[in-house]
Amino acid sequence: MTDIWNTPVSVAPDVLHQELGGETVLLNLANESYFGLDEVGTRIWQVLAETSSLPDVVTRLLTEYDVTPEQLRDDVERLVTQLAEAGLVSTSLPR
Repeated sequence: MTDIWNTPVSVAPDVLHQELGGETVLLNLANESYFGLDEVGTRIWQVLAETSSLPDVVTRLLTEYDVTPEQLRDDVERLVTQLAEAGLVSTSLPR
């Protein structure tokens, strides 16, 4: 698997997302699968859409949440791995 900490991560082109009451519903148009995010997952998704660097996502979210860097890093990695497996985000090697 790609080292997600050293490669850009971006929203896959065939993904629609809609925030509903602080949570987000994602739809992969390529395989018609749905994915739901809670409030924290939604915030990770929002920051990820603004930056493709996971270390930058963690740095930014550390200012917003009372959590250890290690725990936040684990949570971000777990979510992004799930999103990648579902085809909702893509990783690309730097050129």
